Amino acid sequence: MALEQAASQRAQRRVTAEGVPVAGMLDRDILRLMLRQAGVADKRIGEWMPAIVRDAMRRYPRLCPDLKHRVCAGVRPFLGRLSRRGIAAGLVTGNLSRIGWHKVSRAGLRPFFQFGAFAEMGWARGELVAIALDQARRRGLSGPGTKVFLVGDHLNDIRAARENGIAVISVTTGPMRREELSAFGPDYLVDSLEQLPPEIMEG
Repeated sequence: MALEQAASQRAQRRVTAEGVPVAGMLDRDILRLMLRQAGVADKRIGEWMPAIVRDAMRRYPRLCPDLKHRVCAGVRPFLGRLSRRGIAAGLVTGNLSRIGWHKVSRAGLRPFFQFGAFAEMGWARGELVAIALDQARRRGLSGPGTKVFLVGDHLNDIRAARENGIAVISVTTGPMRREELSAFGPDYLVDSLEQLPPEIMEG
């Protein structure tokens, strides 16, 4: 709704995400597809994008409901175990920064994340993963030999992990079926983070 409202306001016409494949995408790419679908020229989209992004981030906190009931099974215990063991966790998301941070806050998960990489920081998910890895290194949260995992529910997460030479945990709680994720060979494939083997937390 925040993206739709911000884009519609700027374009002075109805702009909707209906028919736009939003799963696994970055918010700016979603906005671009929405605006093209509404008949806006690419040149105009480029000119408008910074203002639309700012407006969408401003609108989202007012629109976002309580999300605690939307947290997938096993996520909170998994993040809690990481925290108790002193293992750093970062948020890598296709959402814009204010939207992403507000979303995890409304889900009650904000205290578990020390850093994050968001849609306006790069143009592809692999780039965001690289940014997050750099943040972890600069903060002294990782170094040579640190085991790093990307947890995600989409093929784009597997690709992003491979591009950065890190392991990937695929969870079937998103839009992609187990068979689809399995075909791309994630290091771990589970239906819930409760199913992860103990060695994930070792080393």
